Amino acid sequence: MTTRISDTFQTLKQAGHLAFMPFVTAGDPDLSATQAVITELGSQGVDLIEVGFPYSDPIADGPVIQASYTRALDNGIRVDQIFSAIEELPTIELPPLLAMVSFALVFRRGVGEFVRRAVAVGFAGFIIPDLPADEAEETAEIVRAAGADLIQLISPTTPRERALKIVKAGSGFVYCISVAGTTGVRDELPAELTEQLGWLRQQTDLPPAVGFGISRPDQVDVLRPVADGITVGPAIVRHLADAANARRHATAPTRQP
Repeated sequence: MTTRISDTFQTLKQAGHLAFMPFVTAGDPDLSATQAVITELGSQGVDLIEVGFPYSDPIADGPVIQASYTRALDNGIRVDQIFSAIEELPTIELPPLLAMVSFALVFRRGVGEFVRRAVAVGFAGFIIPDLPADEAEETAEIVRAAGADLIQLISPTTPRERALKIVKAGSGFVYCISVAGTTGVRDELPAELTEQLGWLRQQTDLPPAVGFGISRPDQVDVLRPVADGITVGPAIVRHLADAANARRHATAPTRQP
């Protein structure tokens, strides 16, 4: 079965291009801004867009994204509001949208209902960091039946035997975590990452995409020969937060003497 995500990677591979997947937090600073950022990213030609669903206890996110989740939750952002905001966008004209979401949010709604609603409003895939591959079969079947992809994650410390099980449970592409730990901007990528990516290419037809810590063009150049895509999160989230803070300060009333 082909999907919007698999078609996107195939087209890019034929053109010799890496997929660029930026990450945005839904509702930070507000949902109108999220809609505007997604629309602008689409107009600038990005290939896929990850949309983070704020959660109070994220498992894989570093301090920058955690802070953005906290701000969104403090503003009252909830799942149904995110769905409504995405539904208002012309998603068929945008690059494929990926829901980065905790399984706790999916389970609370009911896997079938969450997936059905998310696909209906325009999501093409799901990244669920806290859903182990051993327990993902039922969710993967529901996602496939909806015509979408369940993206699985592999870390540098994942044993190869387990990595094989993980890629069999996923579709669309393989999300390769560049370093052990949480998301965040880092100065260097581990040398063993390229070896892992080369090995993965021999084990699966799913394209490998690298995230967690990608922030500079030279890092992208290192990955270009061995990866099919990159994701960038904290650097973008921090920029949006800084811009929102600057606007607030600019519009704050001045104290009269």
